[in-house]
Amino acid sequence: MQRPTGVTILAVLSFICAALFLLGSLAMFVGGGMLSQMGGSAGMGTMLGSLGAFAGVILLAFTAYLLAQGIGLWKLKTWGRILTIIWVGLGLLSAAMGLFSSLSPLQMGPLIWQLIIVAIDVWILIYLFKPHVKQAFGA
Repeated sequence: MQRPTGVTILAVLSFICAALFLLGSLAMFVGGGMLSQMGGSAGMGTMLGSLGAFAGVILLAFTAYLLAQGIGLWKLKTWGRILTIIWVGLGLLSAAMGLFSSLSPLQMGPLIWQLIIVAIDVWILIYLFKPHVKQAFGA
């Protein structure tokens, strides 16, 4: 079966996000190394360097996840669809926390941004559960 256009778009977006996370990871490694040299005391420099390395490793894990997700979507593998559903679900949880934080005190800009994120995530979930999309993945 031919890959649905929406799945192709999601796969390409996964690859783009993976590349951005990889760049962020490299920046954390380099930045952490620079901060470790700039810290006022030896303990502070070590802590800043370790924090940069830790953030870099976390971003590398996200890179691997998004790369696997993109490959799974591109090849129409069921696990790629499942990884995408998990990723979008985590995005919805994050957006829900952002919604609550923008309500107290009321901040219209962040509130509108979080509502846009929720709408996009819900649209992706609805799309991934459409019958023709599930059929393309063999589900």
